[in-house]
Parts: sequence; structure tokens; C-alpha cells
Amino acid sequence: MANNKSHIHTYDENGNQLCCTPQEGKIYKNAGAEKLVEDGCCATTDKVYAPIKKMTPDTEKHPADDGSNHAAEHADDDGHDHSTQEKSTFQLFLPAIISFVILMAGLAMDHLIPQFWFKDWVRIIWYAAAYLPVGVPVLTDAFESIRKGDVFSEFFLMSIATIGAFAIGEYPEGVAVMLFYSVGEVFQTLAVQRAKGNIAKLLDQRPDEVTVLVNDRPQTVKAAEVELNSLIQLKPGEKLALDGILISQSASFNTSALTGESKPDTKQTGDTVLAGMINLNTVAQVRVNTPYADSKLSKILELVQNATAQKAPTELFIRKFARIYTPIVVFLAVTICLLPYLFVDEYIFRDWLYRALIFLVISCPCALVISIPLGYFGGIGAASRNGILFKGSNFLDALAEVKNVVMDKTGTMTEGVFKVQTVNLKQEFDRDLILKLVNVIENSSTHPVATAIHDHLGEPDHTVILDNVEEIAGHGLKGSYQGKELLVGNFKLMDKFNIQYDVNPNDIVETLIAIAYEGKFAGYLTIADSIKEDAAETVQKLQSLGVKVTMLSGDKATVVKAVAGKLGIPNAFGDLLPEDKVNKVKEIKARNETVAFVGDGVNDAPVVALSDVGIAMGGLGSDATIETADVVIQDDKPSKIPMAINIGKQTKKIVWQNIALAFGVKAVVLVLGAGGLATMWEAVFADVGVALLAILNAVRIQKMKF
Repeated sequence: MANNKSHIHTYDENGNQLCCTPQEGKIYKNAGAEKLVEDGCCATTDKVYAPIKKMTPDTEKHPADDGSNHAAEHADDDGHDHSTQEKSTFQLFLPAIISFVILMAGLAMDHLIPQFWFKDWVRIIWYAAAYLPVGVPVLTDAFESIRKGDVFSEFFLMSIATIGAFAIGEYPEGVAVMLFYSVGEVFQTLAVQRAKGNIAKLLDQRPDEVTVLVNDRPQTVKAAEVELNSLIQLKPGEKLALDGILISQSASFNTSALTGESKPDTKQTGDTVLAGMINLNTVAQVRVNTPYADSKLSKILELVQNATAQKAPTELFIRKFARIYTPIVVFLAVTICLLPYLFVDEYIFRDWLYRALIFLVISCPCALVISIPLGYFGGIGAASRNGILFKGSNFLDALAEVKNVVMDKTGTMTEGVFKVQTVNLKQEFDRDLILKLVNVIENSSTHPVATAIHDHLGEPDHTVILDNVEEIAGHGLKGSYQGKELLVGNFKLMDKFNIQYDVNPNDIVETLIAIAYEGKFAGYLTIADSIKEDAAETVQKLQSLGVKVTMLSGDKATVVKAVAGKLGIPNAFGDLLPEDKVNKVKEIKARNETVAFVGDGVNDAPVVALSDVGIAMGGLGSDATIETADVVIQDDKPSKIPMAINIGKQTKKIVWQNIALAFGVKAVVLVLGAGGLATMWEAVFADVGVALLAILNAVRIQKMKF
């Protein structure tokens, strides 16, 4: 990349560069969006992407960082970029405008109003003056690329082609080729700026300063310096910078930064509020419970920031292909120029050199190396605007090919808000004691069932001490009180500990919480959950996309079957342990079918790891969800699952349209050029024209509604 000495590229074992091409680097740098291509590809200490720099304080490191992470480096406190500023549209076009004016004047004096003095050296100097504004930057970039070991760059091809045109006296064509190439670069830069803006709109969500109440007096401090348990005062219209607990009686928030939904969300005292939420009506007070660097929004921003690090297979193939393709084309151009000497009777070097130069111009892979990553950026940006976060463009590709969506029930297709319906305890047990013990042991669990029990029974009695409390995966909880064993969970837990019971769980549709005390069955609680309002629509949309839907759950089989029946899901299995879910997914994969698993990303980690794409619901509720899943649905709406698949399909469709367009047009014009039937003007269209068409096609996805 020109003039960027700290930009370090990555190479394969054969020394081939696998990350951004020099032209990509230049375009993304001019767009102020270098960050979009360098994560996972190149390491740099340049501070070029101000919105991302603002989101990470100086001391923050990514979890997987080795200490060299450039996103964490920012020597300035104001969050501004002091090294490379995004150029204005006029600044980008200025060299081309100057070149165009001089070129048009030269052509006018050549053809429309011939001037006797406009010939020989005067004419050469005139067209050289037209060439310099657009040619010098490209020549410089070509030199820098060669100096860094990258000889066969797009800059090199354009430099050789235009200098060659001057060498054979085709001055206007030499200027025109470089002019249109530069104009093409500007349009590519503007397209990248747009893509960057869509992603940056999500990234630049956290205020740098907050108002903290100290002895009931407001003080403005940097958000990164706020300590835990500090009290923040949030005025109407202000954006929350840290996660916390609402202290005020109630407050309404705009959560669009987190969910893509602008519908107000009213919170009550004690509710969790998250960084990025905007206070709408009254002054609110929030008690900070999470450090600035660990807020949910920080995790989300980090996810989006790194989304381009994981390249799609198509993108990786094109990058590797361009590295092989360009040297071959240069060799063929030399062959076109020299080889005919051995076979043609009237060999004219100038004519064959002109054909070779046309061949070089046509061969530039600009349309591929820019429009394809831009298409994936557009897909990631479109998804993030709808509250769907992809960890990489490779998951856009993977989700586009998914044939099976396997989903959890609780919290995915149902609200995950359980309510206790009935309490059935045997008369020989002390009802108050049993319920008190159940409430206390469930206090050690974060499962929605535990919340339902607390809501029904009230605050646990903290004077009651249970010993040896442990969670048995897929079964429930075990502990002891005054030496007496207590079991609370499903009926598989009763079977595991050989507890005899006189209830048939299959006869009861609701979720059952079985209780055993002192080795005897004490009774059970029934708990019910409600189906999400868009769950049935989700299943219909998935099936219309040709995707098979399967529901797997650890809940009772009768409950799972009942929910699946209401939603129209043909395959549903309940009473499953984590390993049972793994086996079910293995059965699907054994048919060589791709699988996306939708769950909470924590309890179902083995299934998420096994699936081709892991989709997490409840991204706002679990840090582990964001870290585990490949795709995060931020607002918990299952209808975003088919939307995510559709975005993946549309992105892949646009990418392959661009590949077909670029290869098709270039192949035709390359043959015409080698045969002497195409001029430099056709070559310009095959290069810059096709690149612009491909870029305009790639930008379409940013306008689509899903």
C-alpha cells in the first residue's frame, strides 16, 4: 500500500500474498475504511478508522489479542483520527477533473480546431501534463508495490500499458486509460465509504463521557474511567455508555443501537439497561454493574469490528486467483507482442505492442478484487442494520447454503418467560419447608425455570443454608439440608437417583419440576411458557426457502411436541440431554446436509460447535452467547433467522453475478484485443466499465429490504 510503511501483509507457505491487494489497500485507505480489510489480514499501527478507534479505550484489548492489536492503540483521548482523514468527494475527483480538462483541450486541438503549433514536443508535453495528475499516483503506487515485492499489481499493469501507449505515440489513449482507471478508483472509494458508513453507524454508538452523581452532585467524567456501582444520571435524549441496573422507578429507552428496532422499551426499577440505549422521556438514574470494556455493546462492537477478518471461500479464492492470474496475463502480453515475429510475414512491432497493451489493460482484475469484498461488506452491513450480527463473511456464504435449521425451544421459539401454574405436593411433607428449600436451591441456577419459581415464591430465605449444591446437566439440581438429600429437576433426575413416583409425566403437557426429599418423591410444580408471536411465521418462511426445520429440547417430549404442532414443525424431539442433541445433529450431517443450530450458545455449546453455523438468540443477555455463536440475533426474534438466510443468499447471488460479469466481458474483449479487433477504448470499458458495473451491483444489497 502506498506510503504505508507499517502495513504488513500475510502470505501463504509459497510466499503468495493472501490479504488485500495494493489497489484494495489504496481504495480502502482513501475511503477512511482501511479497518474493513486489515483485521485478520494485515497488521498495522495506523489509526485510520476513527469510529472504531473511539469505541475502544486505550487500555482495552480483544480477548484473543496478543498485545499487538491495532484497534486498541490510540494515543489521543479525544477519539479523533490524526493520521489519515477521509477525503471529500471533490478531493477524490480533483486530479481526474484536471486531467480531463487538459485531455479534452488536447483532443479539440487535434481534431476540432487544429493548431499549427500543436505538434511534436509541444503535443507530447501537453498530453504528459494531462497524464501527470492521474498517472503519478499510480506510478508511485506501482513503485511502492514493486519495492515491497509485489511486482504484478494492478498499478504495474496500468503503468506499463499507459507508458507503452506514449512510447508508440498514442498519447490521448494513454491519458484516457489512466484517467478512466483513476475515475474508476474514485467510484470504488465512494462505494467503500458507503459500506463503511453503514457499519460505522452501528460502531459509533457509545458516548465518550457520562454524568456521574458524586454526593448527589453531577460530574462529567470519561466513560472508560467510571467505577463499578457508580450512579449515572441520564437525561432525556442521552445515550447510555455502560451497562447497569435502573434505579429510577421507570424509564423508556430506544434500543435501536442494539436490536435494530426503534420501538420504545419501558424498563422498571431493578431492570437491566445496556450501553447504547437512548433515554427517551424523563431523567433516569442507573447503577453501573459492568466495566466499560465488558459491556454488551462492547462485545457487539468487537464482533462487528472483526466481522471482515473471516473471509468467505469465494473471496479467498478470488484473492489467490488474482495473484496467479496477473503474472500469467503479463507473460501472455509479452508473448502477443513478440511471438508473432516468428510466424507473421509482415511483422510490425508497433501494431503488436499496441495489441499487447490493450491485452494488459483488459486483464486488470479490478472488478473482482474490489466488488467482491464490497458485496460481503454490504451483506454484513445490511444484516447489522436489522439487528443481525455476522462474525464473518464466511458465515454469510455458509448460511446461504443451509438446508436444515435445528432450533432449541425455550427462549428461541418461546418467550422463555415461565410461570408456575400449579403446585402439587404430597400431604406428608411440610409444604412451606419444601417450597422454601426449592426456592433456595433454584437461587443457584440462572435457568428461566428458576426465575419462574422465584417470581412465584418470592425472595429466597437466605437464612436457609444448603450444602453440596450441584447442577446435573440435563437433569436438575442436587443438594442437602441438615444432612437430608434434596433433588429438584425433571423426572429423569428422579430415575437417576431411583426415586419412586406415582405420576406419569407424559400425561401432563406442561413442563414439570419434580421434587424429592429424604429419598422420597415429594411432588411437582407445573410451569408453562408462551410461544413468540412471530414463531409460526418464522417456520413458514424457512420452509418457503427450502429449509427443513427441526426442534430439539431438553424439555418434556409432550411439551415439545405440543409447541412443534402449533408451529408446524414436523420433526421435534424432547427429553434430550446435550449429548442427545449432538447425536441428532450428527444424524442430519451424515446425510451430507448443512445445518444451522439456533439456541442460547451456552448450554448448547457442543451442538453449536458441531453445526455449520451457530445462531444465538438472546445476544443482549449473555456474553458467552456472543463469543460462542457465528451469528447473533440481537432482539430475540426468530423471524430474523430466515432474514439472515435470505441476506446470505442475496449476498452470494450478487457476488457470483459480479464474477460472471467480470470474467465474461473480459474473456470476450481479451480475445478481440489479441486479434487486433479491439482498441484501447474497448479495453477501458472491459476494465473500468465492468468494475463500475460490478460495484454498483454490489452496492444494491445495501438498499435491499429483507
